[in-house]
Amino acid sequence: MVKCQVVMDALERIAPKRLAEDWDNPGLLVGAFNQDIRKILVCLDVSDHVVEQAIAAGANMIVAHHPLIFKGLKKIRTDLPLGARLQQLLKHDIAVAAAHTNLDIAVGGVNDVLAEAIGLSKLSTFVITSQQEDGTVESLGRIGSLPAPMAVEDFAKQVREALPAEHVRLVHAGARPVRKVALCSGSGAEFIQKAAFMGADVYVTGDVKYHEAQTAVELGMHVIDAGHFATEFPVVEVLRQRLTEELAEYQMEVIADQSSQDFFTVI
Repeated sequence: MVKCQVVMDALERIAPKRLAEDWDNPGLLVGAFNQDIRKILVCLDVSDHVVEQAIAAGANMIVAHHPLIFKGLKKIRTDLPLGARLQQLLKHDIAVAAAHTNLDIAVGGVNDVLAEAIGLSKLSTFVITSQQEDGTVESLGRIGSLPAPMAVEDFAKQVREALPAEHVRLVHAGARPVRKVALCSGSGAEFIQKAAFMGADVYVTGDVKYHEAQTAVELGMHVIDAGHFATEFPVVEVLRQRLTEELAEYQMEVIADQSSQDFFTVI
């Protein structure tokens, strides 16, 4: 058992809060820094299902990728989903922390996990967010290479099989083999033009809309929309491992949500 502050320090080493985008809301969102923590559950979203898992498993801290609270609350209505969820968390004394865009940007975070899963190497920065005095450049997304060129249809199948996805959506931009790949986990369609200008043959992301796909085709770049969930969920197990390592001296038990699924299915 350790204080919540110890867990937050470990999370800070994995995904420093300074990396987060200005609009984001990472950090401790429910609970107290002096709270005793005996077991941690790592997840993508703090859903009702995840809260139920935490209660059943005896976990009194949840570490999520997506913040449970994004905007200021003017009321807590327990007859509405968020208010009811907060009521359950407080009733069972469960702390909640989030590492969102800071975990996207961090080395070994969401985008590095995605890149490794889909077979990329020789990674470099994509959407630069900051540059440190020592010359270290930090970015959302990554650009990498496949070992050899391949047809985009084959790469799309490789992406689907590598991720927890029932399907991917392929935006086909003509007879262009794939070797240079840009990616941004979650919702990164706003960077389609940048990926094309940086010479990517294909861009892997989620939440792509019709006109964004049209833009990609006009730019001559393939897009694989693997979904918000599938491009981010693989980090859950990796974060569980990282927290376990960081807290090894305390013998802290850290478990991962294994049962959450994408909201979208194909009929």
